[in-house]
Amino acid sequence: MWSQSFLASSPQFSSPPKLSLFSPSSSSSSSSSYSSHQKIHKRILCFTQNPSSKTEINLSKRHLNLSILTLFFNGFFLLDKAKSIEELQRYTDSNNGFTLLIPSSYTKVEKAGANALFEEPNNGSNNIGVVVSPVRIKSLDQFGTPQFVADKLINAEKRKESTKEAEVVSVGERPGLGQQVYEFEYKIDSTRGGIKRVFSAAFVSSNKLYLLNVVHSDKPENPLDSSTRMLLEQVLHSFDALPLT
Repeated sequence: MWSQSFLASSPQFSSPPKLSLFSPSSSSSSSSSYSSHQKIHKRILCFTQNPSSKTEINLSKRHLNLSILTLFFNGFFLLDKAKSIEELQRYTDSNNGFTLLIPSSYTKVEKAGANALFEEPNNGSNNIGVVVSPVRIKSLDQFGTPQFVADKLINAEKRKESTKEAEVVSVGERPGLGQQVYEFEYKIDSTRGGIKRVFSAAFVSSNKLYLLNVVHSDKPENPLDSSTRMLLEQVLHSFDALPLT
């Protein structure tokens, strides 16, 4: 989408109170013994009916319920994350020297100007494309900082007739195989397909500029969900050059 533009420009619980039972003296009468037993019995009742003990039990149950809920939701998060990892497969282009992860449901299609293009079945506007072009620079920082490149990118998008609005969401960089990889995220509102979320990555290797665009619909009535976003971010972070042979 932007390759040409780029080139152009345990809760704590307190211990329960100890209950001490004292045996009556051997010299006491049977009535005295009976009276002592009554007192002991009352003490036991007082202990079991102590409101603070009930409070501790109630608190214990509350903490237990909260712990169960936490494990429940965390379990769903981990399952969701595991699912997203399982749905990815590696694609490697040995001729052009790059590799990345692709959702297993996406299909490869041919398109002029793209070295590799993958589309979501029945929704070609959700796609992943890679363009490789020769350049004179040996590293991307010779062209500019990530922010500088992002500004150039978004300005080029705004100049398109089909673009109604465009904004940069995030800019970053990460180490790649022998080179720095710039990463960008931005949103575009276009007359062609409405609002889209775009994740882009770029790096230079062997005097070639490698550009990745991950495009997905992000309309208000059907926004990009967290699991899909996680999947697309893994695709973005997986883009890299192949080792030189």
